[in-house]
Amino acid sequence: MPRLSPKNATYMGIDTGKNGGLAAIVDGSPEAVHMPVTERDVWDWFDRWNPEHGPLVAVIEKVGGYIPGSKGNIGSAMFTFGLNYGLLRMALTAADIPWEEVTPQRWQKAIGISKRKGEEKRAYKQRLRAKAQQLFPKMNVTLATADALLIASYCQRKARGLL
Repeated sequence: MPRLSPKNATYMGIDTGKNGGLAAIVDGSPEAVHMPVTERDVWDWFDRWNPEHGPLVAVIEKVGGYIPGSKGNIGSAMFTFGLNYGLLRMALTAADIPWEEVTPQRWQKAIGISKRKGEEKRAYKQRLRAKAQQLFPKMNVTLATADALLIASYCQRKARGLL
């Protein structure tokens, strides 16, 4: 990942799940959206970030091939999940935004919040949301945007050489 100075830099975080989100920290100000529904909406979000306005860097959550708790047609769910993941990677590439992948465990450990033994997913997601709200107190952080904001924060710290 290129090392960036804080001035005019944009740090992006991408939570690839269907209920995930997209976030950016621009000149220290965060913004986040729930994962757009259509391919065009995804592209419009990425296309608005012009590298000519300052350095950009992104972190996309690296995902595997297993969806825990999937019900029904797991093959269909996996296909959709993989399709969305590829779409996000291609949008970053087409928008000329440098990016790297990071596992959930890595970014969560780096921000100091890991899943506790026996902790239910819902409780853990609420702790992640609370952490994002702590870091970005002026934002209305939702479960859909919390991980993306935390990944953007991880991206910012890494690009500034703080990790």
